[in-house]
Amino acid sequence: MPDTFAGFVRVHGARQHNLKNIDVDIPRDALVVFTGVSGSGKSSLAFGTLYAEAQRRYLESVAPHARRLFDQMGVPEVDAIDGLPPAVALQQQRGSPTTRSSVGSVSTLSNLLRMLYSRAGTYPPRQPHLEAESFSTNTPEGACQQCHGLGRIDDVTERSMVPDDSLTIRQRAIAAWPTAWGGQNQRDILVSLGYDVDRPWRDLPKKDRDWILYTDEQPIVPVYAGFTPAETRQALKRKTEPSYQGTFTGVKRYVLHTFANTQSALTRKRVSQYLISTECPLCHGKRLLRESLSVKFEGLDIAEMSALSLVRLASILRPTAEGKSDTLKRLEADHPEKAIVARRIAQDLLGRITVMLDLGLGYLSMERSTPTLSPGELQRLRLATQVRSNLFGVVYVLDEPSAGLHPADTEALLAALDRLKASGNSLFVVEHDLDVIRRADWIVDIGPAAASRAA
Repeated sequence: MPDTFAGFVRVHGARQHNLKNIDVDIPRDALVVFTGVSGSGKSSLAFGTLYAEAQRRYLESVAPHARRLFDQMGVPEVDAIDGLPPAVALQQQRGSPTTRSSVGSVSTLSNLLRMLYSRAGTYPPRQPHLEAESFSTNTPEGACQQCHGLGRIDDVTERSMVPDDSLTIRQRAIAAWPTAWGGQNQRDILVSLGYDVDRPWRDLPKKDRDWILYTDEQPIVPVYAGFTPAETRQALKRKTEPSYQGTFTGVKRYVLHTFANTQSALTRKRVSQYLISTECPLCHGKRLLRESLSVKFEGLDIAEMSALSLVRLASILRPTAEGKSDTLKRLEADHPEKAIVARRIAQDLLGRITVMLDLGLGYLSMERSTPTLSPGELQRLRLATQVRSNLFGVVYVLDEPSAGLHPADTEALLAALDRLKASGNSLFVVEHDLDVIRRADWIVDIGPAAASRAA
């Protein structure tokens, strides 16, 4: 083995998935590219074996109750791996989709921007100082009270709950009710309450329609299963023993409660079709409290700033980072210590954004939801975050980081990988792109005729 590398990761007897008892030595502190035809086993070696074993070793040091918080890979099929440092995987996967996960949260830009607004924002007269948490849509201190930080509210309308008003209640005009016994139960209760279930919905008095749809009352009444309305009236008058006592629930109350609390994905999907999503009327889609939105930096509130492209955001932050903005001059005159903090935060923000711009992500905004990103975009976003993390002695395992990248931006990708390597890290990269392969310090070629291809 050449002695130009600091050390090697030595793999013995790797049998994960389609690997056939592989022995291989892989240099550390190097850019190592795993190549091979599809199905050759390159991902099985890089992710299924090396990363999985590094994760397993790390989790052995973690308390058992904390291990449940990790998305754990299986124990790899391998005899032994020696010289394996801690590893970080940057894969082409989104994880669990959530509307609260964004470019800003994944890259940590949001944390820094909240600090900037807290320390250097322009506050209205007589408004108390706000801490950084008050600029977060994920905290009680910052989230809009009406939409809970989502920017939109789910509600119902008469049209959404009763799409065909020519039908009667007995004909299931109220489509939002359950289709089986639950819906029949509510219809029987309405008969006991004296409502006409055989009259077209649109011909019912408005006060009756509104009560059925929107009431929060939950009256309990005797139900006579299988009785006609006339028979029910007679049974009530005679105080006949009922089939059971039924509790009425307004249609809106039923839909919203079921949507929020059901454990059945099928039921949730069914009731969701009766919900109408609209912009929150309180925060107008900005997701924050009014007090938080009243604080400005360079004339913009934090929601407006987060909606800008990263290219535009960098241009706004640059004067403050360089000590030339009017905002910074104002702070220097009134609060010199705040000016120092504001400039340092702006410098850190600009440094992180610059890496993202270099990786061809300048068109993204901080508010962009991560489930809308392509796998390649998300992986490069994570890569940019790691470049600024200052970790060293780590193995970064990447899955085709050039995927979806314009050829002109490949050099910037390679520069980011070089920065991670120069910080004392190892890079194990599964890749097909020839430009990336050419820059490798070491190639692990797997599959049929691997040696001839490598040569």
